[in-house]
Amino acid sequence: MLKFAPILLAIVYALVMYRFSVWRTKHELDDKSTELADPLLRVLTDRMAVALDLKRIPVNIYEIEPVNGLAAPDGRIFITRGFYKKYRAGEVTADEMATVIAHELGHVALGHSRRRMIDFSGQNAIRTALIMLLSRFLPGIGILIANALTSLLAARLSRSDEYEADAYASALLVKAGIGTEPQKSLFRKLEKLTGAKGGMPVWMMSHPKVEERIAAIEKLETRWAVAGQN
Repeated sequence: MLKFAPILLAIVYALVMYRFSVWRTKHELDDKSTELADPLLRVLTDRMAVALDLKRIPVNIYEIEPVNGLAAPDGRIFITRGFYKKYRAGEVTADEMATVIAHELGHVALGHSRRRMIDFSGQNAIRTALIMLLSRFLPGIGILIANALTSLLAARLSRSDEYEADAYASALLVKAGIGTEPQKSLFRKLEKLTGAKGGMPVWMMSHPKVEERIAAIEKLETRWAVAGQN
């Protein structure tokens, strides 16, 4: 029985962490966000709502400075205050902001938001179990190996989700009459907007490389063009 103790502890830990993470995320977003009231962005979100057969798509401003968008496990869509400031300063167009909203809608529609919360808790549980097991045989470096393995797993899962959300957003943007050009132009601005620097191996990054995301969208465009000719 004792040999299974690390696994049992990891499962309990995962369940507790999942519940706590959901609670903490909801309260954090409730306390630090308000609904976005931008007339031009409202026009674009209304066009996407029509394409999705929805009454409207509410978007919220999350009061933090990093440039980002996010989809909460409860289905709410957020853009950060820092991102909105870039838009208000003219560094990002309204159409480009609409692509961020479409991307986050993709995460919600495809179930990524809730699954990521579960994955995060599960990865912590895996990390805990690996540390317990590896530390018995590799004292001192077991924790380093466990952290590295779980980080690789998390990065791979996240990149897959990003490609799927990009594809969803592309289809929605085309259907709403916005098109994919703003999506691709925003990707080209991302490094400057976020202050991110190159050099990290792609298999350690939570998001795919910009050029690979653009190439994936262009591959979709080619496929749709061929389908339209048939």
